[in-house]
Amino acid sequence: MPDLYPLLLLPEFKERVWGARDLAPLYPNYKVGAEPIGEVWLTGDECRVANGRVTGQTLGVLAARYGRELVGEGPPDSERFPLLVKVLFPREKLSVQVHPTDEDARRGAGVRGKSECWYVLAAEKDAQLGLGLKPGTARADFETAARHGDPTDQLLHWIHIQPGEMLYNPAGTVHCIGPGSVLLEVQQHSDTTYRLHDYGRARELHVEQGLQVMRERTGAGKVTRGSEKTMLLVSPHFGVYKFLVEGESVQRHAGSRPSSARVVVGLEGCGVVAAGGVEASVTTGDALVVPASLEEFTVRPQWRFEYLCIAVPPRGAPHPPTSRD
Repeated sequence: MPDLYPLLLLPEFKERVWGARDLAPLYPNYKVGAEPIGEVWLTGDECRVANGRVTGQTLGVLAARYGRELVGEGPPDSERFPLLVKVLFPREKLSVQVHPTDEDARRGAGVRGKSECWYVLAAEKDAQLGLGLKPGTARADFETAARHGDPTDQLLHWIHIQPGEMLYNPAGTVHCIGPGSVLLEVQQHSDTTYRLHDYGRARELHVEQGLQVMRERTGAGKVTRGSEKTMLLVSPHFGVYKFLVEGESVQRHAGSRPSSARVVVGLEGCGVVAAGGVEASVTTGDALVVPASLEEFTVRPQWRFEYLCIAVPPRGAPHPPTSRD
């Protein structure tokens, strides 16, 4: 077996006060403990490999060991996996929060920029996301409310969401996730979050830090789909594509040396990913990393397989077109 091959990762289940006890549709058989699960990390530094020669080793250790061979030339950090992919299960509102940009991060010690996007896997009838300030709300009004401890979620622009939609949340956007959805989140590999309002929960707030990095307008919103059917979103930090293979068809992912590792996330059914003479089965809720050193890989279904393919695009990728519907 080669040094690097398609790496099937074990998810990490994270307890959150706003989380769920039923993790359908992706993990219906997972037994939730005393505290609800809010996030399932698919490509976290501590996610362990479940197949092959490096079984049991973490993605963070492998990224530090193999560097560009694993992560690719596109990411700015050669020894850290560039993308954190999660599944979110909000049953209560998350905090009103904001993340720093790369520029903010360069000014702050130990802080990384965090832009993100969400693909809606499931949504109840009234599920919503708050993205940016609502029309007519001035930044000064929001700052005053945040410093006084007022419920700033009322000052956000709330968007109804439906399964299959993609939303872009560039760093600097004040935002809040409402209850009643299941979201696949793709983000820069950072967990820097500044909470501005948290509904009286006993968690730390970061009002001054958050107001410093907040932008009044950022271009956040639903992503307007282009002509390429498989493309959900391409931004400077991540590209997300969706594929469906059925029957005897095979999806080939090939080309020149890729700009980064690619992450395959199973949405529905089961498929076999093959690269470098190694095969690995991926099913609903699984994540598999194809190292950048493997230029080509194929995906064939076991009857039917729907999946996302996620990567860091070549440098210079544009911000996606969005709407605030």
